[in-house]
Amino acid sequence: MLDTIAATLPFTVAPLDAAVPFGARVEGLTHADLDRAEVRQALFDLWIDRGVILFRGAQDSAFHVALSEVFGPLERHAFREAWVDGHPELVNIKYYPDDGTVYTVDGRPRGGFLPWHSDLIYTDRINRGGILRPVRLPARGGMTGFIDQIAAYDTLPDGLKERIEGLHVVYQMDLNAAHMRFGARQSLRLERFARSGAKIALREWHYPRVLHPMVFRQPETRRAVLNVSPWFAVGIYELGGLEGERLLAEVVDHCLDATPAYHHAWQEGDMVLWDNWRTLHSASGVAPEETRVMQRTTIAGDYALGRTLDGGGAGLPRVDV
Repeated sequence: MLDTIAATLPFTVAPLDAAVPFGARVEGLTHADLDRAEVRQALFDLWIDRGVILFRGAQDSAFHVALSEVFGPLERHAFREAWVDGHPELVNIKYYPDDGTVYTVDGRPRGGFLPWHSDLIYTDRINRGGILRPVRLPARGGMTGFIDQIAAYDTLPDGLKERIEGLHVVYQMDLNAAHMRFGARQSLRLERFARSGAKIALREWHYPRVLHPMVFRQPETRRAVLNVSPWFAVGIYELGGLEGERLLAEVVDHCLDATPAYHHAWQEGDMVLWDNWRTLHSASGVAPEETRVMQRTTIAGDYALGRTLDGGGAGLPRVDV
């Protein structure tokens, strides 16, 4: 698909990184190109095929929003204070030395650290994706990681594939990543929440537990996806106790240890699109004295396979970390 698109459209397409089996890099795309139906379709097809797209040479907020709309309708963040002036489809994701979540990670303080997760997995309706763009970059750090869960499923041993087919993972909203039960690759201690995070954390108990299938098929291609988010997972619905915990730990360990990850080092003018239905992502964080400001859109969607376990949840704001 990469060669076909590159030969017929007015921008260049290349693999994201030779070390990973997913992703693409697009350069030379302009705002005017988005008016062409064949360009929009080619970009959507590329996204479905590759999962993550790095766009180099991004122009401005208007282009950010217009490009995002190629891939689906956009969600607005539940809290207006997060909106970017003039563009309610955009939200600021900020870390400042005096306002931002800080963890001690393996003995070192890190601002804006996030472990591997899928967005909104603790709700019954997972958004389809998002596009992230830097506004102010730190002098060092601040990388964003991605893991492809189609590749993760493809590399599972056949016996493990059979064991997890038809099972569901239980998720619970808990914004303190130090409470992770599966997939913690560092020792974590929460030092402080960002002011916005503290506001959300006060309402965590309102959010019911939810179920999502461990495996589902990508709607457009029917490829199997290993649908497991280490952060927010609390167990397997059909297997209680130690048996379920061991199986979930085995699957999560495979996702994180046996599947190659891509870690993006941001440059000015970058935008990264990811398919939240098939990728995990993470944030490495920055030194606590640094500043990092990003903007993102949220691409709406519902794969219609999640459900609440405890009832309730209607009317609660859809808030992302």
